[in-house]
Amino acid sequence: MMQTNLTPFYNPALSYEENYQHGPFGDFSSAAPSIEHNKQTENFLNLQVNLPFGIPAGPLLNANFIKAAFNHGFDLCVYKTVRTRAQASHPLPNVLSVHPTGRLSANTDTVLADTNYTTPLSITNSFGVPSFNPDIWQPDMAEAVNAAQKGQYIIGSFQGTAGNEASIEKDYACAAHLVDETAAPILEANLSCPNEGVNKLLCFDFDKVERIAKEIKNAVPDKPLFLKLAYFADDDVIFPLLSRLDGTVDGYSTINTLSARPVTANGEPALGLDRPTGGVCGEAIRWAGLEMVERLARLRTRLNNHFAIIGVGGVSSAAHYQAYRLAGADAVMSATGAMWNPQLALEIKSSLNG
Repeated sequence: MMQTNLTPFYNPALSYEENYQHGPFGDFSSAAPSIEHNKQTENFLNLQVNLPFGIPAGPLLNANFIKAAFNHGFDLCVYKTVRTRAQASHPLPNVLSVHPTGRLSANTDTVLADTNYTTPLSITNSFGVPSFNPDIWQPDMAEAVNAAQKGQYIIGSFQGTAGNEASIEKDYACAAHLVDETAAPILEANLSCPNEGVNKLLCFDFDKVERIAKEIKNAVPDKPLFLKLAYFADDDVIFPLLSRLDGTVDGYSTINTLSARPVTANGEPALGLDRPTGGVCGEAIRWAGLEMVERLARLRTRLNNHFAIIGVGGVSSAAHYQAYRLAGADAVMSATGAMWNPQLALEIKSSLNG
């Protein structure tokens, strides 16, 4: 393993609030390089995109982060998941490097976690899906939408909040409406927050997912809707969900993370006693992301459907991007790889134009 000397655009040593106020960092804080666009655009959801590659929900906290990502050639950028009301982030630590022994499974493995960020890089993240109130994030998201250049697009990610006066599906619909008001051209409903526990993820409750998706479509009928999914281990397990949502949902983004138990060298919970598990992303989950894209592409053919697939998980090179496209992804996104290598989109474009 090799120590990475790159400065991530999200600083793991600082709190979520400090990153929001002072970020982005590293190359994202400096002048943008000269962008070499592809010789021709590609079609994604009937939109002409320079390259169907970008950054998923998570690291792009606000318009400043989005602008930096656009300027560095990431053409599909997801504004970090928002809610209908404010929710604070978990305290530090929020991001740690993890070092699985062998292949990380989907069974909540125990993994060593520390601040030794080495490549190939995997991390655990534990934020709790923080959000400011809509009166703060709506104008900021609108600013991010306006920052898009030709062939670039914002995706507005949102999540319902359990315990609101409205039902969870009504709250998702309300959040979707608020995102729609910012003019974000694409919506993404987050149904796979790892902080809910691997067995309690909303995307595994098919009845509730169907109600949520239909409620969102009723509220915002004219915008493409993606659902952010977790890892499903079998075609037959997820096929009924895809069948139910046929004609309602325009696409799926997958995967979010794999859940694990990060521990210190002494075997103590690395995120704190109250957070024994955390979502893992980066190198360790690429196998699962690719497998899910292959699964969705296979089932898309079986359903004779045309939903779009965004592949996410462990992308840190042009070869990884190509592998996801060959697996059936209509677009590809990178969180961990992009955070530590802000030049990733330009490297992929250069390899394609070479």
